[in-house]
Amino acid sequence: MYDFSKQDPTIWNAVQKEEQRQEDVIELIASENLASKAVRAVQGSVLTNKYAVGYPESRVYTGNEAIDVIDNAARNRAKKLFNAEYANVFPHSGTQANQAVYSAFLQPGDKILSMSEHAGGHFTHGQKHNFSGKLYDSYFYGVNPQTELLDYDEIARIAHEVQPKLIIAGASAYSHVIDWWKFRDIADEVGAYLMVDMAYIAGLVAGGVHPNPVDVADVVTSTTHKTLRGPRGGMILAKRQYAKKLDQAVFPVSQSGTLEQVVAAKAIAYKEDLQPEFREYTKQVIKNAQAMAAVFKQADQIRLVSGGTENHEMTLDLNATNLTGAQAADLLYSVGIATNKELLPLETDDTMEGIRVGTPTITSRGFDETDAATVAELIVKVLNHPNDKTQLNEAKMIVTELTNHHPATR
Repeated sequence: MYDFSKQDPTIWNAVQKEEQRQEDVIELIASENLASKAVRAVQGSVLTNKYAVGYPESRVYTGNEAIDVIDNAARNRAKKLFNAEYANVFPHSGTQANQAVYSAFLQPGDKILSMSEHAGGHFTHGQKHNFSGKLYDSYFYGVNPQTELLDYDEIARIAHEVQPKLIIAGASAYSHVIDWWKFRDIADEVGAYLMVDMAYIAGLVAGGVHPNPVDVADVVTSTTHKTLRGPRGGMILAKRQYAKKLDQAVFPVSQSGTLEQVVAAKAIAYKEDLQPEFREYTKQVIKNAQAMAAVFKQADQIRLVSGGTENHEMTLDLNATNLTGAQAADLLYSVGIATNKELLPLETDDTMEGIRVGTPTITSRGFDETDAATVAELIVKVLNHPNDKTQLNEAKMIVTELTNHHPATR
């Protein structure tokens, strides 16, 4: 990285501090990962200088010869990676990708049906505190109270009752494989469009370890970081027949110029994701998650929501520990383990009585199942002995040993 310490020591020192933090902390936040040096390098390139408005061969400004190459490469690689007929790689985030889809398919006041935030859904899927819940008439489905799994019969019942124009599948905290075809059947029964937000599992889909929704849904949105290991950004995949309305919904409806340095980084990440090594990585992500889940299932005072995981993440119910999710996350972070507070599926308020853990980042660092199980054991020890300084210090020492053995730099 270019040394700008003399020009701006405040920012330089903050960046160095964050780099060291990433080395020293076991990162279990399921929405984070480690981008490669190539991805990071292009984000700091001269591409940041270019204002590219419009689409390849149809620009507002001149001087886009190189930009067209980059945009087309990113778009074609995304289509190849997910077997998609159409791709738009311009959205700046998953939220903007979702916003563009709503704009393309809905009018303000139209009904949408999505997974409740309490059950693991994302807040951009119609929650009242988000633009999606303010613009559209939103309804929600949850999980079965006994199994904490999606109940497709109940989802179908709600869909028939609500008659939504758009059904959204996908979650930010759901630990099991989602049956896209059952959602397709429900959408067809009520004459709704089917949108899948696969932001959290996109890398698993790309790696072939989770079913691909692109062949099933009308439109699919995603971020490009998380399990994909790319830059922070968004994308839209869809059937060819929706290309024109989706392109217009991105530009000019929801944004102007693209962040070309980020589009180039997406292109690099897609190429990395197409390699055999990435498929092996995604397999290991799940192996590590299941190794952690096996520990949590045997733990005292900690309940593994839904009893297991089939992807990269899981939620822990902490009620028996008398810790809130926020308190638990702070406690774990004090020994060098990063997690986040999380709503439980059957919570009646917004206390966030659980924490969410995920394995994408530790797997990128080279952690295997034995390492992952050790991390889970540390979590159990810390949460069950929140005031025992000896136990906390021992946990911190083991965290240091693991992070030193598995450097974060890719």
